[in-house]
Amino acid sequence: MFDRDFEWSELTRFATYEAPQATLGVVSGRRRQGKTFLLDALTRATGGFLFTATETTEADALRQFGAALAAHLEEPIPFRFTHWDEAISRLMRIAVDGPTTVVIDEFPFLARTTPALPSLIQRALDPAAQHTNTPVRLLLCGSALSFMGKLLAGNAPLRGRAGLDLIVPTLDFRLAAEFWGITDLHTAALTNAIVGGTPAYRREFTQGDTPQGPDDFDDWVVRAVLNPGRPLFREARYLLAEEPDLRDTALYHSVLAAIADGNATRSGIANYLARKSTDLAHPLGVLEDVGMVSHETDAFRKNRSAYRIAEPLVTFYHAVMRPAWGDLERPGRAHSIWHRTRPAFLSKVAGPHFETMCRQWARWYASPETCGGYPSRVAAGTINDAAAKTNHEVDVAVFGRDDGDREHLLAIGEAKWQEKMGVGHLQRLQHIRELLRKRGDIRAQSARLLCFSGAGFTEELRRIADTDTTVQLIDLERLYYGN
Repeated sequence: MFDRDFEWSELTRFATYEAPQATLGVVSGRRRQGKTFLLDALTRATGGFLFTATETTEADALRQFGAALAAHLEEPIPFRFTHWDEAISRLMRIAVDGPTTVVIDEFPFLARTTPALPSLIQRALDPAAQHTNTPVRLLLCGSALSFMGKLLAGNAPLRGRAGLDLIVPTLDFRLAAEFWGITDLHTAALTNAIVGGTPAYRREFTQGDTPQGPDDFDDWVVRAVLNPGRPLFREARYLLAEEPDLRDTALYHSVLAAIADGNATRSGIANYLARKSTDLAHPLGVLEDVGMVSHETDAFRKNRSAYRIAEPLVTFYHAVMRPAWGDLERPGRAHSIWHRTRPAFLSKVAGPHFETMCRQWARWYASPETCGGYPSRVAAGTINDAAAKTNHEVDVAVFGRDDGDREHLLAIGEAKWQEKMGVGHLQRLQHIRELLRKRGDIRAQSARLLCFSGAGFTEELRRIADTDTTVQLIDLERLYYGN
């Protein structure tokens, strides 16, 4: 088990809770994050019962559940449940020797064929029914984020019933480098731009095949990602196919392709697809609900926002693989295609991903001394320059809160993956800071200036940073190990 200490402690706390009544917990998260691994380990450690649902009919699901429960209880013949009300009632009586962990994995599959199932579980957990229950610790798990997110929300039947609501996250870029065992930081960042922090891609999908350094990275992409015989090759397509709410996959792939091509606004996506902006409200909302897309408000303009793909592998697929899919399916073509598409990878995938990494660093790893205070929000934004008749993009805008709980700007930053940063980049940030001051943000004058680079800094810029603490230089070494 790697870096799941918090999740494990919460699960064991829930599983060993000594109250006599049955309790409910919910575990969710994107696919391939290790949820089932955690829950399987929990049931093994506590002698619990794990049932993994499949896509099937209600009658067949009941048959599978009855057989699995009987096997767990060492009954000589399977249970024959005629409906889920009966199955849940029996399940709630199995903890005869004290708290017993029960996991129903892929719960959305069951609820899709039996929509009343959450209500049946709610009724089984009602105080009126608890006198017949035993201390079952029931955990419902699923990867359909839109469904799992609504399970405990609003007027849902299970609202207020859960004693645990655990989301298993992806590994961030620092943990991903450690998990993949990549010590060369340039290679680690490029690898993260393709596979992100999904644990399954390290073992199940590549079987331990990791890039051994800068000289091996291109060969690794060819043999592990662009190879039609490897699971990662089709994974991005399967991620969409596995989401039950994404019915018109062609439309959703087109929307993702537009975002991967650099169209971050709804109007930009609409122009790319030759559609009306209003036509995209639903598909963008669904992609956001399933965790495939993030919708981020502009740091400086509340009425403006940007859409970004949340899964790096999907960005890589649409920027690199999808345009050459027919050729990639033919073995032996990957090397030449990668040589041709590598510039697109660096500009459309690695560059934007590096900006995301920098925002994550500023939010979670940067010290108050670096940012000039404690960060409470980090975002990208745009600043209008009326005199020059242009807009300036700000890759990293760090905000904090003062003693009166009012938000104020702490720092602004620029991120360059392939470009060595010099005094010109610093002067651009100084100009943006002055525009913010003129706009009325008086405290912006003291904002720190953060220069992020994957290629390093000129000696002149380093000399300036050595004598001016408001100028902070963040290279890969500091991004991965410093604050």
